[in-house]
Amino acid sequence: MTIEVGYLLPTRERIVVDVHETGEIIELADHADSIGLDAVWIGDSLLAKPRHDPITLMAAIAGRTKNVKMGTAVLLPMLRNPVLLAHQAATLDQISEGRMIMGWGTARDIPPIRAEFEAAGVPFDKRIRRMIDQIHLCRALWTGEPTDWDGLWHVEKGTLAPKPFTPGGPQLWGGGGVPAALVRAGRYFDGWFPSGAGTPAEWGAKWTRIKEHAEEAGRDPSKMTGAVYCTIAVNDDIAAANAELDKYLEGYYMQPASVIREQQYCFGGNREQVVEWLKDFADNGATHICTRFTGSEDLAQMDELKRIREELSS
Repeated sequence: MTIEVGYLLPTRERIVVDVHETGEIIELADHADSIGLDAVWIGDSLLAKPRHDPITLMAAIAGRTKNVKMGTAVLLPMLRNPVLLAHQAATLDQISEGRMIMGWGTARDIPPIRAEFEAAGVPFDKRIRRMIDQIHLCRALWTGEPTDWDGLWHVEKGTLAPKPFTPGGPQLWGGGGVPAALVRAGRYFDGWFPSGAGTPAEWGAKWTRIKEHAEEAGRDPSKMTGAVYCTIAVNDDIAAANAELDKYLEGYYMQPASVIREQQYCFGGNREQVVEWLKDFADNGATHICTRFTGSEDLAQMDELKRIREELSS
């Protein structure tokens, strides 16, 4: 089985240490492209966890690279006007010649994110219905045909150009692991891209349910991608790997690491253990693994990820 691997670019991590320039991040994407990684991923937040805008940064990466895919992990589409977002995505899909993946999420219900929605003028409690409408409206606009839409947004014979490079528009992957999110993934998305929580086996059980929901909706589940977003620390010293993972999680989320480990897919260990843990996801049906590494040795981590992919696919 061939497993694709992606590397989460450290946009948030750079802002945390007061590095706002984009040069290093773009060079990391160049390196991922040069060594043959499958994808680079970029997170999204306006105010809750400040970082670079993913759409703008992906455009810069798309114009410099040739093979690596790029995606959002994950975008909060409901903070954006869908007509504008569809236009940006179609243009970016043309720049990248179809190498774009849009991971979409619904946001955790915590005070900083509620405040972020309020600042953007978007009702937090209506975000799910808003996102589903955005899926339908974006896909209608991506056909390039005149579109009529009468709802939260009003479009009258609106024709979007350019058309996306990818017929029908870029792939949309949905996150979330609660039952309603699994139904949404099966009905509306091209892939499932959760960040946790649970074990690889639990991920696999949910993936099975998503494929059942897809079939119930008259969709072909074989055309969907099962993906995983995880955080890993790799070190020959297992205790050191877990200490580094805990330090990273606590510094990033300002919560005890034990809490975050229960909420997200996280693992610390030597390479053999990390590969075994990731392989368990693959054995349960995952074909794309997005990795967020702890530490700051980004180039070395990318090289390590390439070796991990070789072992996963062997």
